[in-house]
Amino acid sequence: MKALVLSGGAGTRLRPITHTSAKQLVPVANRAVLFYGLESLAAAGITDVGMIVGDTAAEIQEAVGDGSKFGLDITYIPQEQPLGLAHAVLIAQDYLGDDDFVMYLGDNFIVGGITDLVDEFRGNRPDAQILLTRVPDPRSFGVAELGPEGQVIGLEEKPERPRSDLALVGVYLFTPRIHEAVRSIEPSGRGELEITHALQHLIDSRADVRSTVIKGYWKDTGNVTDMLEVNRRVLETLDRRIDGETDERSETIGRVVLEEGARIVNSRVVGPVVIGAGTLVSDSYVGPFTSVAENCRITDSELEFSIVLRDSSIRGVGRIEASLIGRHVEVTPAPSVPRAHRLVLGDHSKVQIHS
Repeated sequence: MKALVLSGGAGTRLRPITHTSAKQLVPVANRAVLFYGLESLAAAGITDVGMIVGDTAAEIQEAVGDGSKFGLDITYIPQEQPLGLAHAVLIAQDYLGDDDFVMYLGDNFIVGGITDLVDEFRGNRPDAQILLTRVPDPRSFGVAELGPEGQVIGLEEKPERPRSDLALVGVYLFTPRIHEAVRSIEPSGRGELEITHALQHLIDSRADVRSTVIKGYWKDTGNVTDMLEVNRRVLETLDRRIDGETDERSETIGRVVLEEGARIVNSRVVGPVVIGAGTLVSDSYVGPFTSVAENCRITDSELEFSIVLRDSSIRGVGRIEASLIGRHVEVTPAPSVPRAHRLVLGDHSKVQIHS
């Protein structure tokens, strides 16, 4: 059994972070979201992985390499434009051959992995198996309609009037029968080959399409709110580990991970928190559910429920919370007189200002 991991896409909902970084590499608890998915595949006994890459291919390849550090053998498959999930299957057919495969969206996060799901598929081997989860507003997802005995009878992509609250999670399992289906469908109104249309083609052809409604935690980490929530959930699983240095005037409370080379000076850190190698926290407070990456500087500030990417500095700005701060960012106080906001923002930024 192989895997097809989708790591293309523009990540527009995470701009401006994704103007300069692949959305699958934005870190959760100081590790790229993509890495958690790759580890889930390896844990399920899958070693051969085809990875769909787009404009951020070079960055993805640098981070993942040949896959050996995950126990995987990675083959990169370029996709010139993000033309839909079914298009990714279409261009990967030569790689996938006649093997069954898992398709895994690289920006999705599933607590507990997918081993049980893969074992179930291997044992029963339906033509396709999909994961579903109940969501409050399914209009932004592919939506499944189930029959009275739980069978999949219909699928829609981002419907205006959903027929259920069951959204497709970004993990699918297929036999080679899916290849005929993706060749048979036409682009949607969005100009994409939709995987929901390919699945519907299987259903209409009387193929065996099954579903599993997951009860565990799942998130599509496509926006800042979901990134912070996933970060919180992962940090809650950490064990305390202090490999860096703290001075006698500092206090670390609870599940704090301080990587080797990190330093805490005259500061208070309350977990769950992870602080990366080479980072200095001085005269500051770092509160729960915060990840600070490597080589950052947090000085005379308060930080809580946030993600700070590498090589950034926060100096003398009071309290920051519920924030995602990119790489090589400098956050400093504004001049006190005249009172004004001074901003340098990337395209498609969103800013909240307390006037």
